Amino acid sequence: MKQTILGAGGAIGTELAKELPTYTSDIRLVGRNPKKINPTDELIKADLTIREDVFKAIEGSDIVYLLVGLQYNTKVWQQQWPPLVQNVIDACHQYNTKLVFFDNIYAIGGYNITHITENSPISPSSKKGAVRAEVDRLIINAFESGKIDGIIARSADFFGVMKNNSLLMNLVYENLSKGKKAQWFCNAKAIHSISYTPDLAKGTAILGNTPDAYNQIWNLPTDQAKITGEEWINLFANEMGKNNRYQVLPAWGVKALGLFVPTLREVYDVIYQYDRDYYFDSSKFNRHFNYTPTANSEAVKKTISALKG
Repeated sequence: MKQTILGAGGAIGTELAKELPTYTSDIRLVGRNPKKINPTDELIKADLTIREDVFKAIEGSDIVYLLVGLQYNTKVWQQQWPPLVQNVIDACHQYNTKLVFFDNIYAIGGYNITHITENSPISPSSKKGAVRAEVDRLIINAFESGKIDGIIARSADFFGVMKNNSLLMNLVYENLSKGKKAQWFCNAKAIHSISYTPDLAKGTAILGNTPDAYNQIWNLPTDQAKITGEEWINLFANEMGKNNRYQVLPAWGVKALGLFVPTLREVYDVIYQYDRDYYFDSSKFNRHFNYTPTANSEAVKKTISALKG
């Protein structure tokens, strides 16, 4: 059974490639510059913003995992996400390929993020959220109409050994490792669920290889403890032997600095995720698969140990 990862070089794609040999030895890794994770991996170079490359990448696949990480830029998302997802759906339909879409929770907005389940309404309250809502609806319509078999596998913010695309690692680990104060946005006393990349990869592989998991939305396994930004900082500081001092950057500060720092300008679009509780409930997955996610403290310990190594 050929299983293909689109966007194989990122934090989740690398971990997923390590999990898939549990189910198959026929693994295809697709990206701009893919590298083997397993000895028998097939590598395909592709620009997945090009329709022809998408079809070439998916042809012959039984399951495809869409893990592409586009540049964190609203205009890029608006221009590239909808056609990319439509092309993937069309190719999966043509080649009778199952689709697993690794998603975030941006399509869920406002105070619906205070308790995120699979039944939380699509309710975007940001420009990026509107894009994710559009592509989620494309996939939901495709599997509800019988065009494809598909899964939307959602993740909270995440962290792990690969530090790219992780605000927790950027704001907390990187600053503490340099002897600086950790940082947080808006409200460090608010709950903020953060997923651990090995759990996300394992959960994605389990879903892709479970026939009755298809044509549903799933929240990927995440420790269910209600942990605040301040508690995240304490976990890292204790494990690293650092002072747990931190500074909070308010929303107006993020907006002001965004005039000079492009990344913060993009963060401000979703700043509502930091000024209130953000709790990610994966109990559906945990119950269905009898799965216990890695405890936050253990995930932090493993991450720092691996980075030291």
